[in-house]
Amino acid sequence: MSVTTDIAASFRGPGAVLRRIFAQPASEARALAFLMGGCGVMFVARWPALARQAHLQDQDLNMLLGGTLLAVVFFVPLILYALAFLVALLARAMGSGMTGYGSRVALFWALLAASPLMLLNGLVAGFIGPGPALTLVGLLWVVAFGLFWIKGLRIAAEVGA
Repeated sequence: MSVTTDIAASFRGPGAVLRRIFAQPASEARALAFLMGGCGVMFVARWPALARQAHLQDQDLNMLLGGTLLAVVFFVPLILYALAFLVALLARAMGSGMTGYGSRVALFWALLAASPLMLLNGLVAGFIGPGPALTLVGLLWVVAFGLFWIKGLRIAAEVGA
């Protein structure tokens, strides 16, 4: 299935999608593609809010976009790799059969699968601004991301990925 179909299917039943992903041969290229896809969407999701900030505070939009690009495309992946490593170590210490690859795929897929809500959050931040709507959409994104990640970790431990 295509990635966009899998993302939509994750909102209906993340378990089936994750089992299908873990049933495929381990591929670091696939894990990296999930991560970079999620980080790319995260960067694009920030555009409306940055445009709003640049307009309201009379700042240069290109400078804001450049700083965000540096943070999201270069630093966030390093942080997420470290987080996946720590989770894998913790899982191993608790006697789980999860591998580092399983931990990475679970985290990176959760980021990519929750990306539609990330885009919605960016639109609300750009067009409406701070307030209850932004808080609600941000909370929905965090909950979806958390549920996808937890489900991914459980399935990775279950199948020994």
